[in-house]
Amino acid sequence: MKFVLYSVMLLLLLFVIILSFMNKKQTVNTKHGIDDSSLTAVAYLAGGCFWCVESDLEKIPAVKDAISGYMGGKTKNPTYKDYAQGGHREVVKVLYDPAVTSYDDLVRHLLRHVDPTDGEGSFGDRGEQYAPAIYYETEEEKNIAEAIIAELDASDRFSKSIDVPVLRATHFYPAEEYHQEYSDNNSLKYKYYRSASGRDDFIEKYWTEDELREFETVRNLSPDDDEILTSDWVDFEKPSNEVLKNTLTPIQYTVTQKDGTEKPFDNEYWDNKEEGIYVDVVSGEPLFSSVDKYVSGTGWPSFTKPIDPYAVEEKEDNSLFSKRTEIRSVYADSHVGHVFPDGPTDKGGLRYCMNSAALRFIPKDELKGTEYEQYLALFEEN
Repeated sequence: MKFVLYSVMLLLLLFVIILSFMNKKQTVNTKHGIDDSSLTAVAYLAGGCFWCVESDLEKIPAVKDAISGYMGGKTKNPTYKDYAQGGHREVVKVLYDPAVTSYDDLVRHLLRHVDPTDGEGSFGDRGEQYAPAIYYETEEEKNIAEAIIAELDASDRFSKSIDVPVLRATHFYPAEEYHQEYSDNNSLKYKYYRSASGRDDFIEKYWTEDELREFETVRNLSPDDDEILTSDWVDFEKPSNEVLKNTLTPIQYTVTQKDGTEKPFDNEYWDNKEEGIYVDVVSGEPLFSSVDKYVSGTGWPSFTKPIDPYAVEEKEDNSLFSKRTEIRSVYADSHVGHVFPDGPTDKGGLRYCMNSAALRFIPKDELKGTEYEQYLALFEEN
């Protein structure tokens, strides 16, 4: 009798262990450290270099992860050296929350960040392995993708016809680890590649800033969501030039409206070490944080990155007989400074050299109870 009882208990214990293992296997993606239990939808999209596609798609708040990889070929376990020979394309696997964004949104976002008329490659990269494509898993996804392509084709936005195939998704093979999150881990090389390939110039030629950022706004989120986005200033209306002259100091007006530069070591924030955020002096839109501020030795406040990837705009500046990259605020369109590729190498290698006159500093202790309260999250680990 005892033998039977022990046998039953042993079987029950074994059953519990198996269930636990299966549940863990279903909910954890060990390669990327992601809890799959919250990843309720998947999309597979191709648009040339997967570094760029991955980076563009990760700017959508509902995208919980974007994984670079290969799909569509006949060979198994392709690598970067042989995926093209096996008939695969560079594809990005997108894990997203359909309660916040939709498959429709993802497809539209992709088509606004590629050349959808080029079926033989993507900008400087030639060959079908770099050509854009949309992969579907259901008939509904197929119908959505085909309808969006037909709509874009009929819009006559481009001089050539849209050439983006809609293909059934097959097995997805993740790319090597060094390809994942490439834009974050190799920001200088990534920005140079992206610009030199002609991708950015092409995109800016055919789409407005609002169209490019349409799906990067948080929607349908709970009130306590802690997403940090500067889109709260989208309704800002810039004052007239006369009003700005009367409200700004002479140096603030010269810097922000006339693209001026203040004196080094003789400005308000160049050596400010207090915790807080720096906002546009005209609009109040958040631009930089003390978390990313460092002493560059130049005499101007310097940062390794903006407070949000889309908090500032970059524009080519050919003044002073040199080619530089100007930094402007998005909504007030204030001249703030320039960015240079000589920043700390362990933090991306960039130096955002700003003018104090274009900024207003808000100490960390004054953020609570204001429209900037969400930025307190930046200092929780600092």
